[in-house]
Amino acid sequence: MSLLRLDIYNVRNILNETIIPSPAINFIFGENASGKSSLIEAIYILGRAKSFRSATIKPVINFAHNQLIVSAQALQPNSNSLHLGLQLEGDSKDFCCRINHHPTQKKSDLAYAFPVQLIHSKSYELLDAGPQGRREFLDWGVFNDEMQFLPVWRKFKKALLQRNSLLKTRQLEQLNVWDKELVYYGKMVHDYRQRYLEKVKPVFIDIIKRFLVIDEIDLRLISGWDSTKELQDVLAENIDRDIRYGFTHSGPHRGDFQLLVNNKLAKDYVSRGQLKLLIISLKLAQVQLLANENNNMGAVLIDDFAAELDIINRAKLLNHLSEMRCQVFITATEVADFGNLTRTKDYKMFHVEHGIIKPV
Repeated sequence: MSLLRLDIYNVRNILNETIIPSPAINFIFGENASGKSSLIEAIYILGRAKSFRSATIKPVINFAHNQLIVSAQALQPNSNSLHLGLQLEGDSKDFCCRINHHPTQKKSDLAYAFPVQLIHSKSYELLDAGPQGRREFLDWGVFNDEMQFLPVWRKFKKALLQRNSLLKTRQLEQLNVWDKELVYYGKMVHDYRQRYLEKVKPVFIDIIKRFLVIDEIDLRLISGWDSTKELQDVLAENIDRDIRYGFTHSGPHRGDFQLLVNNKLAKDYVSRGQLKLLIISLKLAQVQLLANENNNMGAVLIDDFAAELDIINRAKLLNHLSEMRCQVFITATEVADFGNLTRTKDYKMFHVEHGIIKPV
């Protein structure tokens, strides 16, 4: 999947801009607050129907307008053309989305149609921060790898919400019914995650070898409960505590994964620079696995390229992205931040100033 044309309306300081990107690498440069990140944000919104810079969409919409629009013409792996369009309003959770001119109200349809992977400043918190970010990272990969994961996850979430509601109101007579639902779908969620980690691990190891020399590396799933026991037994053991606090303490909603280097947590073992390369490799492994399994690369978005990597590793990353043959959008303040581009093929350069995007 690659964008052939991108139209952006009212995304922060970008009022009305159209670009014809390269199917390979696109370099975007400009001063701070010029609109570089807004361009990346618009592409992310097209694939996720949400922003990565704001919890709500209202701050993303230009202050003089009450809605934003992002639309694109894309080329699918089968060489068919795909039209995507998304309209969001600041005072409503509803959104208007069209795929090939047919309306849809499912964000999942948009996410399947145009998968996007983002690398930005907060990405480097993946292995440092709490488990929620790692669960979201893992589940995005499973979501794109296994079509049946989403309905199973939704049924698990429904069972969890119902069980928590019963715990809070102490209506325990129906608890057994929802315990069975929670266990049934919870184990399926766990199994999907486990299979995905087993598939992405060799892809990740192959990529990280391009950046670092590491003797032993592993990805390990944390189930969210004492894995030496069955989930139904753990729920029974924890029932008094669950009732006391009014929520379910154990299950895949508390799941996590660990990245181990030489049998130690990577965040406690490697340097800060090495940790960033590990996280970049994890994200690129998800994109590569998606291509391997479904012949769909999606798009890779990298915001503020030079801020997180030294010049040597920037060159290594650019070389690897070129070999992946995926569509990439990279921002930086100066053209020089992209490094030596003489060996980079099929790229385009764009300059952004006051929300105006011009090809160079």
